[in-house]
Amino acid sequence: MADKEIGGYLTMSRLVHSVARVELKSAVKSGSGAAETVRNLFSSLATALWDFGRYSYGRAKLNLVLVVDGDVKSSLVGLFEEKCPSADTLRSESKVVSELVFGGEENYDSLGHQVNVLVGLVWKIVAWEAITAFVALEGAELKEKSQDGEVISVNKKSEKKKKVLLGKGTSVLIQVIKNRLGSKVSGSDGSGGLLEKWVEELLSFFDPKDLEFDNLLSKVKEIVEGNEARRLPKPPKGTRDFSKEQMTVRKKAFSIIEDVFEKHGATALDTPVFELSDVLKGKYGEDSKLIYDLADQGGEHLSLRYDLTVPFARHMASNGLTSLKRYQIGKVYRRDNPSKGRYREFYQCDFDIAGQYERMGPDFEVIKILTELLDKLNIGDYEIKLNHRKLLDGMLEICGVPPEKFRTICSSIDKLDKQSFDQIKIEMVEEKGLTEETADKIGTFVKERGPPLELFGKLKQEGSKFLENSSSIDALNDLEILFEALEKSKCINRVTFDLSLARGLDYYTGVIFEAVFRGGTQVGSIAAGGRYDNLIGMFGSKQVPAVGVSLGIERVFTIMEQLQKDQNQKTRASKTDVLVSILGDDLSQAAELVSELWDAEMYAEFSVSKRLNKHFDRAKESKIPWMLIQGERERNEGRVRIKDFESSNEDVVVPRSRVVEELKARLNPSK
Repeated sequence: MADKEIGGYLTMSRLVHSVARVELKSAVKSGSGAAETVRNLFSSLATALWDFGRYSYGRAKLNLVLVVDGDVKSSLVGLFEEKCPSADTLRSESKVVSELVFGGEENYDSLGHQVNVLVGLVWKIVAWEAITAFVALEGAELKEKSQDGEVISVNKKSEKKKKVLLGKGTSVLIQVIKNRLGSKVSGSDGSGGLLEKWVEELLSFFDPKDLEFDNLLSKVKEIVEGNEARRLPKPPKGTRDFSKEQMTVRKKAFSIIEDVFEKHGATALDTPVFELSDVLKGKYGEDSKLIYDLADQGGEHLSLRYDLTVPFARHMASNGLTSLKRYQIGKVYRRDNPSKGRYREFYQCDFDIAGQYERMGPDFEVIKILTELLDKLNIGDYEIKLNHRKLLDGMLEICGVPPEKFRTICSSIDKLDKQSFDQIKIEMVEEKGLTEETADKIGTFVKERGPPLELFGKLKQEGSKFLENSSSIDALNDLEILFEALEKSKCINRVTFDLSLARGLDYYTGVIFEAVFRGGTQVGSIAAGGRYDNLIGMFGSKQVPAVGVSLGIERVFTIMEQLQKDQNQKTRASKTDVLVSILGDDLSQAAELVSELWDAEMYAEFSVSKRLNKHFDRAKESKIPWMLIQGERERNEGRVRIKDFESSNEDVVVPRSRVVEELKARLNPSK
């Protein structure tokens, strides 16, 4: 077992202890019931132990596969199956803990005892993971033992290779284990007998009650801390740093986005990056499992915000607002599996209209805004898929789906952009209980997509099933108004009416839409939104209708960066227009000259060096277009040289007193 895995186990143990201490202290301070706190702690601990044990068991099984020698592998597998607790045993004991936690009786003695049993099982599994890893790495030595227990010398080249392969920390740990085996195990009755002695001794060595166990932990801690000191830090998975060039692109994009939002009369809003957990839970359907929960730090259960829409609704309710047109640009967090274009921390750019307005007016405006944003960002071809939740509900009702299953079936339909209908059908039938007949009916509807007015006409023609359903009729009446407005605004060509669009979030009640990039860079959805008339009222206030759009700016940035790369464009990270270059070592000369430029609101930097090439390199690296050069001769003559670094023109020498005026003329030639 690698030293970093042992280090991970130690870190996890410390974390469990820390969380338990914080939880119990919080319960005392807040006056909440200790019984509930203890139950929650034991429940969390049992879950962590179950995950801990089953993953360790899986790695131990993989280690068995890595044992090269057939005889050694056969013997080790037999010992493993005989002596290592099985996954079924672990599951059974975890279930007992859960039953005690949720059984309603405050029998803490039994609960504590059972958790202790579970800890013991997990520890044995972890020990077996270490044993199987050790034998996989060192099992060849079993064959090198003679009958009297002497070790035949090992080839130096293979030993050297092994050290390089294993790494410094793992090699040290293996040597510690070998020293223990050498001092405790002697004699042999063949490799099988020696292996059994190895296993017995290692199980003892990894037992926390063993006298030498503390020494082993100290050695592991020393190795882990040494590795951490040597290892360069990196950002967590699903997050990233942004270089100066990337930040230049991002700032430009944010400026365009804010300008579009403000052109439509929106005002800026900001909300906390974390919310009370109850505010977020139950608003995102099956995606609620992706919410990041925080450790309790004062009696409040908190979570990082999942999007900007629910915090906006909470803000409306908290302040008793009944109308607001707002935009917000901020980071959101999702406990998702990171992949290309998919992060755990990312920006969203939201525009929302809340309040009573003319029918479908806000819906039209947010879609129009989305087309303006994507056009001005100049990312290339895109498509806005659009549907209506009431039309979707009507379709499900027509197909025979029970009302209580509408939302969960919508979550399945929402995956059609990533999976085939056959895959979705299996999920709907086998996991969600629909009949095959019902699923097939859904399949005939969700294949319908096309130009909005064309498909709309088909759905409203005589004999259409949708005209027999009240929910669908309401949706079609909304869409008729919306499509006419989009046509008059000359952006309907960007919209596709798509009956497979479902948007899995629970809070949508009307029009829903999603923008998809159609260029070469595959990033999936780049924006989405819809109407959510009941969300604000869920916080105990009066119902306030609302509709909004959210731009997935990180995916847009991915597209923009790829376009720049394809077009071989160079990004100028700095706004600096002028580099003040003083040839010599007199900082005061640079301070005087550059301060005049700063006071004149110019973007300028300074450099002090005797080497002219150093100044040129600085300007070239930062892509600074102009230089002010002053050496000893220029100072004596009361002049300064102006160099256009991006052209081959000769330098212009100007009086020192006219530097600001001359530079302004060159930087703004039209004024």
